[in-house]
Amino acid sequence: MEGGIGQFLPFILMFVVIYFFMIAPQMKRAKKEKKFNAELKRGDKVVTKSGMHGKVIELNDNSCVIETMSGKIKFERSSISMEMSQKLNALKK
Repeated sequence: MEGGIGQFLPFILMFVVIYFFMIAPQMKRAKKEKKFNAELKRGDKVVTKSGMHGKVIELNDNSCVIETMSGKIKFERSSISMEMSQKLNALKK
């Protein structure tokens, strides 16, 4: 029996690399999105994941109504991508 744990070292290292490059960033992104969704309020200018720009005029538990140039549209809260002020700040950096 040569190596014992030495045989599994490449697999352990591969898992650690996958965790730090794939799993941890995804969990961080999901946490940030959940926090943003909870802090959403009336009057926020937002962009949906489909690219629709508008202003939040009504919030419900799982949905919200966004006013756009063409009228009012109801969206799921999870489809809101980001607030416009956050996007503008990200572009300036």
